[in-house]
Amino acid sequence: MINSIVKNHHCLFLAYTLFLITFLVQTNVVAHSLEVINNSQLESKAHTDSNSDQTVRDRLWLFSFATNSDYYHIGKRSVTSAAEIDSVIEPEKDMAGLVVIPAPNHYELKEGVFRLEEGTILSGNDSRLDELVGYTATTILEDAGLELVISARKKRVVSLNLELEEMQPGMNKEAYSLEINRKGITISAVDEAGVFYGVQTLRQLILSGMTPDGDCLLRHVKIRDWPRFSWRAFMLDEARYFKGKEQVKKLLDEMARLKMNVFHWHLVDDLGWRIEIEKYPLLTEIGSKRRSTQVGCPMDWKSPIQSGEPHEGYYTGDEIREIVAYAEARHITIVPEIEMPGHSAAAIAAYPWLGTSGDTIAVPITFETRKEVYNVADPKVYQFLTDVLDEVMALFPSKVIHIGGDEVKYDHWKNNETVRSFMAEKGLNSPVDLQIYFTNSISRYLQSKGRRMMGWNEIMGHNLHNYQAKKDTEVKEELAEESIIHFWKGNIELANKAAGRGYQIVNSLHSSTYLDYSYQSISLKDAYHFEPVPEGLDVKYHDKIIGTGCQMWGEWIPTAGEMDFQVFPRIAAYAEVGWTQKENKDYNRFRAALPDLLKTWAKQPIYYAPLEYAEPQQ
Repeated sequence: MINSIVKNHHCLFLAYTLFLITFLVQTNVVAHSLEVINNSQLESKAHTDSNSDQTVRDRLWLFSFATNSDYYHIGKRSVTSAAEIDSVIEPEKDMAGLVVIPAPNHYELKEGVFRLEEGTILSGNDSRLDELVGYTATTILEDAGLELVISARKKRVVSLNLELEEMQPGMNKEAYSLEINRKGITISAVDEAGVFYGVQTLRQLILSGMTPDGDCLLRHVKIRDWPRFSWRAFMLDEARYFKGKEQVKKLLDEMARLKMNVFHWHLVDDLGWRIEIEKYPLLTEIGSKRRSTQVGCPMDWKSPIQSGEPHEGYYTGDEIREIVAYAEARHITIVPEIEMPGHSAAAIAAYPWLGTSGDTIAVPITFETRKEVYNVADPKVYQFLTDVLDEVMALFPSKVIHIGGDEVKYDHWKNNETVRSFMAEKGLNSPVDLQIYFTNSISRYLQSKGRRMMGWNEIMGHNLHNYQAKKDTEVKEELAEESIIHFWKGNIELANKAAGRGYQIVNSLHSSTYLDYSYQSISLKDAYHFEPVPEGLDVKYHDKIIGTGCQMWGEWIPTAGEMDFQVFPRIAAYAEVGWTQKENKDYNRFRAALPDLLKTWAKQPIYYAPLEYAEPQQ
């Protein structure tokens, strides 16, 4: 009897509660408000009539759940229409409801929340995804402490599914779809790379969905996403300071998290040769070592201070193969840079016959641009360079090989009788024509091996430096049309002309993308607002800009911590430059999404620049 009375009271209470809620909604007296902690905001994109009561109910439902470490509470302020909610959250501008960097290019938030739990089934629909399934399980366990169960997909079982779809003509291999609903999570794409990028988005959503109690609550959402540019690069210079494979793997992991797909590896320069070449062992026995290093205030190129300590290091072939495989598993292509014909002092220190002057030198200990240059008129030097490239190509499957080509001083060429005779024989009127002639010969060799040459924009004959005499840079030779131009310096009109002549371009303008520059020179906001497509470039040439890169030059980062400080958090801004369509970018949204990424880096630890440094007061 008592149990029956209690049950009846419960029924009456529930009925009364439902009646009250219906009455309040129907009379537009929903006395609720949003209280947003830590200045975060939540975007909802309801697809019902913006004046409808249903929209109000939907959006209040969305607001009632925690979507990251910040909370969205029901409060006491009257909110009586969807329009009023929109005025609070500005949904068209604020994407903080998806705490993801780089920002997805299209998404729809839905009503509801999915709880990702320990033991959730994780599956892939194709054997080509087996490694990625394992990677997904491992990273989610590391990121959030949630252990998923890898198993075949079962009907009517809530699960996380990775799916490959049939390729259709014109489809982007890096595009993906991600849907979270009451049935679980599905990530689909036509290529493993797309599925991988969907996993990276999910990883960030999971971290933002973790509550203090350890629950993982994920908003229902449908994302369709694809990259703006096909070349999204980070460059590490290890010629100046050798960092080692663990630091490289750390950088590759963070590139993967941010959907960057090219690791440009600067392995050779005046102050060090960092790659084992079996045919020429002295390159590492001598060229990888120096007795001291110029130090002082960063960017003080005339500093007289020396470290007084030796520095050395290089990668064996086996270590490079290991790193290449590690990158490939993260859908990152490693593009090696082997400098020629300048920035060659370390190699000339190992084998003096490579140089034009004939002098015996030591590996330099200062950072200034040097006069040493390969004797490109000597067939033995050309043979050396092709031998080196053969071993490099055997280690790196990249279709693109970077040959540098920047900052070549012509003094030694002009003073060498053999070089002058070679120029006369070939009808070359200036040192810059000699450089282009040499560069084209290297390009043809790489093409014969199924590869493609890339170089800094001096390879076109651009005179970018005040140390070159005008007559030495009068260009008549034409650079091979298949060359990729890595634009880093000069009037932007040079990039426009290169695109107009049909060259593909990676835009890495130094004043906007060099990570060795201070945050006062390139702030986090400056990095975010870099636009790779040059202003004024004819629309018909926009497709010639294949992407961008950010460059971590190594002169002033002797330690990993100093490297971290310069790279992070700006790398996240450059990742969004490369991935997110220009019209979808919003610095305020990016800035609101950044704290979760900073927490992730801090746990590793990565010693990023605090935001008060990264965003200096102007």
